[in-house]
Amino acid sequence: MADTPRPSVLLPEAEVARIVADLAGQIAPVIDDETVAAVLLTGGLWFAADLTRALSRIGRNVRFDALWLASYGDEQSSRGKIDVYAPFQRPIAGRKVLIIDDVFDTGLSLAEAVRIATGAGASEVLTVVFAKKPWPLPRAPEPDFVGWEAPNRFLVGYGLDHAGALRGLPDICALD
Repeated sequence: MADTPRPSVLLPEAEVARIVADLAGQIAPVIDDETVAAVLLTGGLWFAADLTRALSRIGRNVRFDALWLASYGDEQSSRGKIDVYAPFQRPIAGRKVLIIDDVFDTGLSLAEAVRIATGAGASEVLTVVFAKKPWPLPRAPEPDFVGWEAPNRFLVGYGLDHAGALRGLPDICALD
């Protein structure tokens, strides 16, 4: 990491918190307390923790689960395929599922998560991402809820990483 550029802050911690609270306000009316909120590991943990707490503060207490998917490894670009390291832990058949992810770029992970949830019998699958990056090609499915339209830069912090590092930064930063 000695040759890693110094991160520059794009979105400070206070703005991250405001965006999460706003998303919770948008999501709460369309889910219920039986909804399974499933984070895509590992990057989505920070956002999922904050979002589920924000939902709880406004009276919506979801069930929590996780899917461990990976498309990047330690690289800065997607490998174009998804590895599934851990599936849902709780039954989701007949339940609404809210897939939570940190960033939407290629759309591969989100599409795979929706496919897995649908295949497991979810009654409805909704998706929320903290950040959506611009992409030159059409992506499907587009997220149902987006917190921030991010620039096309290499992002770190708030769960976003560089080869596993810098996830814990409270701000969202760029490394380029």
